[in-house]
Amino acid sequence: MRRIATGLALLALVASPLQAFAQEVTIGGPFEGEAKSLNGAGGTFPAPLYQKWFDEYSKLTGVQINYQAIGSGGGIKGLQDQTVDFGASDAPMTDEQIKAAKGGELFHIPTALGAIVPTYNVPDTSSQLKFTGDTLSAIYLGDVQKWNDPRLVADNPDLANVDQDIVVVHRSDGSGTTYGFTDYLSAVSPQWATQVGKDTAVQWPVGLGASGNPGVAGEVLQTPYAIGYVELIYALQNNLGFGVVQNSSGEWIQPSLMSVTAAAASASSSIPADLRFSIVNAPGADAYPISTATWLLTYREVGDRAKGLALTRMLWWATHEGQQFNNGLAYATVPPELTTRSEEFIREITVQGKPIFPGQ
Repeated sequence: MRRIATGLALLALVASPLQAFAQEVTIGGPFEGEAKSLNGAGGTFPAPLYQKWFDEYSKLTGVQINYQAIGSGGGIKGLQDQTVDFGASDAPMTDEQIKAAKGGELFHIPTALGAIVPTYNVPDTSSQLKFTGDTLSAIYLGDVQKWNDPRLVADNPDLANVDQDIVVVHRSDGSGTTYGFTDYLSAVSPQWATQVGKDTAVQWPVGLGASGNPGVAGEVLQTPYAIGYVELIYALQNNLGFGVVQNSSGEWIQPSLMSVTAAAASASSSIPADLRFSIVNAPGADAYPISTATWLLTYREVGDRAKGLALTRMLWWATHEGQQFNNGLAYATVPPELTTRSEEFIREITVQGKPIFPGQ
């Protein structure tokens, strides 16, 4: 299996992605014969970014992209059933999900990297809370039920007098954010891995369900003493508190573009050629431990020429020009070494067995 660059080299590339590309192709405007609309569905994790992308792309090309942020599970199902032109997921599809896809072989094209943050509403403290893997897993297992539990107070002395029940909030829909969060909990807690595991939907031991990242953020915002997990941009947009998380090196790490980049860099040697990867609990002193990627999903063989032209051009723009919008919305850009592989995927998309990407 093809492996990608070493951690230090990758970190250098991620730090200045637009300079690193020697781009040969530019999507500069409309293209004759392409479809004027595309339909996609999937994760809420990248929805703020995709909203910006697709608005800018429509202005550039005249192609209207209708994206429904219904959760990664819905995006995967739509792609499997061929009811959308592309899917979007914050969790790589499993082998079983790929086998169930009606359109045959498909590609995972990473579009952004982001941080999943524990977000909370604790009126009694203004301090930024600290969480370890042990305390987060214990909260979601129902073993830590009070904000003044000694395990939380050990890292957060300000919680000593907060004698309030923790209101646990989780996703109610199939979610790539849930996959990333439970992937992390499974990595740091053998008990979680055994009793609950990782998936886009799990049997939660405790808590209230809410739909989408916006739903979880809204529930935490309106519920005193609640805790949830969302993509960083949703905590920022809702002015919610979010925690510092201890990483595998024992360091307390702020979720940020740089700490997500550091996680990608340190996990680079384990990223496979099909780009179905995880970067949670990555090694390295600077790595944020609940980092994840998000992918656009497409079939290798597209049945309609006009759709194929529009789809491949959009995918190329998203993985190149579109990256300039990532950082402004609190998403890290995709390392160029991964994008090189995405370029190969895009060039391999076919209509009736012939490559369809026009190269402009």
